[in-house]
Amino acid sequence: MALDFVATYKVLVLGDSNVGKTCIVHRYCDEKYYDTYISTIGIDFKQKLINLDGVPIKLQIWDTAGQERFRTLTTAYYRGAMGILLMYDVTSLESYNNLSYWLRNIQENASPDVVKVLAGNKCECPPNQRMVDKERGEKIAENFDMPFFEVSCKQDINIEEAFLTLARKIREQREHRGENFDTEDKGQEKKSPGSNGLGAFTLEWSYFAQDTIDDVYSKSKQATSE
Repeated sequence: MALDFVATYKVLVLGDSNVGKTCIVHRYCDEKYYDTYISTIGIDFKQKLINLDGVPIKLQIWDTAGQERFRTLTTAYYRGAMGILLMYDVTSLESYNNLSYWLRNIQENASPDVVKVLAGNKCECPPNQRMVDKERGEKIAENFDMPFFEVSCKQDINIEEAFLTLARKIREQREHRGENFDTEDKGQEKKSPGSNGLGAFTLEWSYFAQDTIDDVYSKSKQATSE
């Protein structure tokens, strides 16, 4: 007998290859952890029924390939996405710098009001392996108005909290739009013309890979005032 739920939330997990996207989906949906994974080819998804503050919600979680050759395919799955878990690896500065690509990709393809949560994976790593400190994650999350978590798939740290926060933000977004919370949303999101979905400013993306987040933010604010 199928379990009843009142709404389905489509969620994408985005980020570079090997940041732990498949791992976090398996850890959250199956409560399993594997030391090794084969890189996702294209798209995969799992579903999880959650109790969101007393209301049964089905999360449809799409695990997307991070490799460059699959990125065009990934964009097709933005349609109808209500939330995005954007990931990087705290032991990989490249994966952090490449958040610029993923944020631009979200801007270009997702609904303007899509909910975003940022997660820095592998926070259990030894200090000598960490390449991105927590403050840098907090800073970019603040600039883009995203809740932020450092997570560990290996030690199951903050994973449930990240997904539940994403689900709650989606619910708040639906309520803000005046949608009935107890009605399953099978419609598609519509993108408003001219809206970038990233708040009041748009970054010059070529700056972002540099180790100067504060400078980037200042430049972006200055650009909007000109």
